[in-house]
Amino acid sequence: MLLQVAFDKPEHLALLAQMKAFADIIEIGTPLLKRLGLSAITTARELCPEVMVLADTKTVDGGQFEADMVFGAGAAFMTVLSCASSATHEAVGKRAAAFGATVAVDTVTEAGKKELLPLNAVFPESFGYVAVHSPTDPRLAGNISTSHIEAVRKMHDRGFLVSLAGGIGPDTLEAVIAVEPEILVVGSAITESASPKEVARWIRDRLPNPGRGWPWDRR
Repeated sequence: MLLQVAFDKPEHLALLAQMKAFADIIEIGTPLLKRLGLSAITTARELCPEVMVLADTKTVDGGQFEADMVFGAGAAFMTVLSCASSATHEAVGKRAAAFGATVAVDTVTEAGKKELLPLNAVFPESFGYVAVHSPTDPRLAGNISTSHIEAVRKMHDRGFLVSLAGGIGPDTLEAVIAVEPEILVVGSAITESASPKEVARWIRDRLPNPGRGWPWDRR
């Protein structure tokens, strides 16, 4: 299981030095990417050159252009919405392959539905993960559903590697570990805590098979 730490605010970049000992992936979250642009990616790469960076672009169109931007800036991963056209998926997939990068297809727009992906869904080879993602606003409005955690097994049954995100922290870690996503995404539970380094350490110490879960681990 891999630990991905999501940074959503400019001040979170001050935690980079603390996170590099625990994070397998540093996520430049969508709000931070919109605020600081590609400089957030290059900053993470400069300060944590040994940690891979994911740009949470949530790409829905203009796939080649956005892929070239973020991969060119040093991101090893980017996200594309599952509802984007197959043409966008193909465009991003080709550029990811050219850069030796990996794509996560994000199902956030399908959250709560019985099927997060069409039963006949097929993605380019460079698409490494399905991101099962509980959206932020419904959670902040009081929706405490754990259907995204329960959906991991279904994605595994369909042969997908899974990145799991949304409301994950110490309180939900036991349930998350039970379904064994390849990537565990933790944001505010670490970045907004009083002791980010200690929370990151606590989570990392409890992960089964830490450091494994990359697409190439199963090849």
